[in-house]
Amino acid sequence: MSVDPTEARERLVEHVDPELEATEDALRAVPRHEFVPEAWRDASYADRPIPLGEGATISAPSIVAEMCDHLAPEPGDDVLEVGTGSGYHAAVTAEIVGPEHVYTIEYDRDLAERARKRFAELGYDEISVRVGDGRAGWPEHAPYDRIYLTCAVRAFPDPICEQIREGGLVLAPIGIAEQRLVLAKKTDGRLERLDCGPVSFVPIRGPDVSDHDDL
Repeated sequence: MSVDPTEARERLVEHVDPELEATEDALRAVPRHEFVPEAWRDASYADRPIPLGEGATISAPSIVAEMCDHLAPEPGDDVLEVGTGSGYHAAVTAEIVGPEHVYTIEYDRDLAERARKRFAELGYDEISVRVGDGRAGWPEHAPYDRIYLTCAVRAFPDPICEQIREGGLVLAPIGIAEQRLVLAKKTDGRLERLDCGPVSFVPIRGPDVSDHDDL
């Protein structure tokens, strides 16, 4: 990089201006440039998505911050991420809840292996990474306090709804051509939804069957 990464992160945090102090501290702590492909290193601290290849991207820091603010996880919360990608968002989450409480699923094996290696190099090796279809969730570690998807789905997948604990929150881009970021709280076994506005994410990998969305 041609600029000091610590100074660049500080400017980025000031630009993004998260609502929660925990989100702000996490963005300041995670070296985003370590998660960015070499060809894009100079854009590491621009507030923009960056392509990873394999049809995946690293989300813009502002959307990562927005999702963290909406979910408001606390230290010790168990969090499931669907769509590991580079691992940047999972690392930000790990700074808030602790890496041993983060579980992340990636459809593409190469991306998952690169994320595992990156986590180990940067001290996030306690983050658990699984290769597979994220719509199935990760039932062995359920229930989760928070679940978020970094890829668009037509509806909250049934297994995801089942694996969030009562009172827990799930956040996902819902829709394909037109997407809305939807935050839902599980109350009495059903999801109470809040529309958080328009977004643009890559679609989830694999066959996107229509799930029941009436929970």
